[in-house]
Amino acid sequence: MDYSIKNTTKEQRKDFVKNALGISISGTDVPTDETIKLAKEYIDGKIELKELQAKVIGMYKK
Repeated sequence: MDYSIKNTTKEQRKDFVKNALGISISGTDVPTDETIKLAKEYIDGKIELKELQAKVIGMYKK
């Protein structure tokens, strides 16, 4: 599926993020406030999913 902003609704992006965050917290780490903020930007259509992924991965590489 194409998860780009132009091919998804805000509600679909919200569901994608909820599912992804649910999977991430099933491990041991709770998403940081910064990760939640970036996810909200994707939901609101401000950044693409690839940007979100790159920024989150960059935070954990530090």
